Amino acid sequence: MLTTICHFPSDKGLITNPPAPLPETLLADKAVRAPICRRPGYSPGENVGPSRRRLPVNALLFGFACLVSSNTRAAEKPEPGLAVTFIAYDGNKAKTTDVTVSPNVWLYVPAGRPPTPFLSGERFSADWTGFVSSEIREIYTFQAELSGELKLEVNGVVVFEATARGTNTPPSKPVRLNKGTNAFKVHFASPTEGDASIRFFWSAKEFLPEPIALSALTHETTPELDKANQLRLGRELFVELRCARCHAGPSPGAAIPELTIDAPTFEGIGSRRNYEWMARWIADPHALRPTAQMPKIFHGPQTREDADAAAAFLASLKSNPASGDANEPAPDQVEGGKKRFETLHCIACHNTPGTSENDAQKISFNSVREKFAPGALVAFLRKPDEHYAWIRMPDFRLAAEETAQLAAFLQTAAAKPKDTAPPTDAATIERGRKRVQTAGCLNCHLLKIENQFKARALADLTPEKWKQGCLAGKPGDDLKAPQFNLDSPAREALQAFAETDRASLTRHVPVEFAERQARLLGCAECHGKFEGFPSFESLGGKLKPEWMKAFIGGEVSYKPRPWIDARMPAFAQRAEALAVGLAAEHGFPPQTLAEPPVDQDAVPIGRRLVSANGGFFCVSCHAVGSTAAMQVFESNGVNLAYTGARLQKSYYHRWVRNPQRIDPLTKMPVYFDSEGKSPLTDYYGGDAEHQIEAIWQYIRLGDKMPPPAQAQ
Repeated sequence: MLTTICHFPSDKGLITNPPAPLPETLLADKAVRAPICRRPGYSPGENVGPSRRRLPVNALLFGFACLVSSNTRAAEKPEPGLAVTFIAYDGNKAKTTDVTVSPNVWLYVPAGRPPTPFLSGERFSADWTGFVSSEIREIYTFQAELSGELKLEVNGVVVFEATARGTNTPPSKPVRLNKGTNAFKVHFASPTEGDASIRFFWSAKEFLPEPIALSALTHETTPELDKANQLRLGRELFVELRCARCHAGPSPGAAIPELTIDAPTFEGIGSRRNYEWMARWIADPHALRPTAQMPKIFHGPQTREDADAAAAFLASLKSNPASGDANEPAPDQVEGGKKRFETLHCIACHNTPGTSENDAQKISFNSVREKFAPGALVAFLRKPDEHYAWIRMPDFRLAAEETAQLAAFLQTAAAKPKDTAPPTDAATIERGRKRVQTAGCLNCHLLKIENQFKARALADLTPEKWKQGCLAGKPGDDLKAPQFNLDSPAREALQAFAETDRASLTRHVPVEFAERQARLLGCAECHGKFEGFPSFESLGGKLKPEWMKAFIGGEVSYKPRPWIDARMPAFAQRAEALAVGLAAEHGFPPQTLAEPPVDQDAVPIGRRLVSANGGFFCVSCHAVGSTAAMQVFESNGVNLAYTGARLQKSYYHRWVRNPQRIDPLTKMPVYFDSEGKSPLTDYYGGDAEHQIEAIWQYIRLGDKMPPPAQAQ
């Protein structure tokens, strides 16, 4: 008789449940099981590849070339993740609906808060729909960490129902999935009070409960989803183009954080930017950078004269001038900067200087010398957000020598600035000041002079107005409104957003913020692509939000992987919201739940288990505080003193139990067999969960960890 063994997370680690006999299996198909035939390197655990937002179709489980048809129709053009339909209720009556895409069946919504920006904060339901793929006909068990009500349907059959309040559900009866794609639907209803959450797991004979592999979940695109995506694009454009800076909307205390997005301050800008570059930028930003968000604000026959005058006025706004980089850099300095460019992976966002790269979606350095005043580039690299809080350029916390080298390299292939002195006559300066005051510049850029530009408030913009001005299809030279160089889909998205009540501008949803900002910041251009950068999809389920906030914000003083030259830059303005959003996307609360006090009886056992003295010899690759790793072979490990503060406990347990389920390429060995036993039977009889938990208790001591036990 075949059986399946189920394990699920609890406050004390992973709990083993009694096996369930096959006769009770819920069958989606009566055929016998196919023989096991594994694809080399396959792991149904977490997707450790590139971002799901860029996941190609061939990254789906096994690829559709080797799937056979199932009883249900698979998506003809599958997209990664599951479609999620949210419904907000007023009492028992459905009030509003929203549709989006989620990478998995994960969710965390604080009580009284909405699950999406387009719903209010009442009681809600969520339906994840799509397809789950299995490489063979296989028996699976499902369960969840849940606060709410849950119902699972597979191939049109209800196979699992549960209700829980912040605890683990019992496992489902075994469920047989067909080889290939299976129709998959999870219904969730929020609890009547308290936070709503779900973290969904599957398990099979060969592996313990874990999140369903991201590559196994797909969905079909529908008209409803297309319409919802258009609204999201419109809202995103409204935020990113800073529309609320001119068209006053929600008050700062009620608005989402991004409505405060700024632009480079004008205070002292004449010491940071060259006049001739500013004149060309103001005249037509998109001519210099196709992806520029700044609009063209001057039009008509006097465009160039107005731009020159505005640039002359800005050039007159001097502060303490920067020093350095006016002379040609030395060759060794340029070479050092090139190496720094490579190790920091600047190529993720920029075209490499001195090459033929010309990706229009990346920022070029061709005009960097024309743009920055002498010495200003070095100052900018040292602190990119000093004059622009919401800048996308992160802070790498470069030392003085590093910034000088990097600036030298960036300028090697850049065009030399024209020797054009800014006009200094009073009439031109006054004209420029007047244009800056009246053209809307001061709605985004800070300068302590009167702002004389006026525009209609957001509430006063009728639907017809959203087809005029900034959103006019064919702006003329006489148009006074800014020109954003929008294409038809962008204008239509903004117009579709205008037809909503715009209440979404008052609803900050951390998951939505994190998804959008991570995409705009290009986080997946490094994570999962370069050595030492974990896949971006795994971070929210791996790291504690408190540590993520500190790390993203540049507040962690150590490098978790000091042997890697690359470093994580800081995004201070976005750090907290990103951390909370990434955690919520994986079903975790914004603050890690407190654990009981450290089990002092388990600490000595954990200390011995990590040692070379009768233990697993973890210290071969892992340092413990100030005690260095003893015999690193092929791959270093993160200092164990950092682990307790960094990792979610549930992730730690899964990782130590079988790291290759999460990352098939990891060098970390598997110490426990399929029966949950280790060869070290002197401790808890070799029981895996007790041994893993003992190590966790030792690790929780952090910088107070005593050195690993030494050989006698």
